[in-house]
Amino acid sequence: MIAYLRAVRRYAKDDGASAVEYGLLVAAIAAVIVVIVFALGGLVRDKFQSTCNAIDTGGTNTATAQQGNC
Repeated sequence: MIAYLRAVRRYAKDDGASAVEYGLLVAAIAAVIVVIVFALGGLVRDKFQSTCNAIDTGGTNTATAQQGNC
């Protein structure tokens, strides 16, 4: 029996990645994307808000600018 297992093992080739490894790779990439979105989300929101405020006030950037419909 041991000789049979050794023979089978000798001919079995483990080439390429399995579905589990691809799944882990996709999960890792998704985690990196989520971290980047959360890290840059506030920065992007602030830039869009300042642009919206500048449009609402006619291009002047004053502290008394009212919040528009952006």
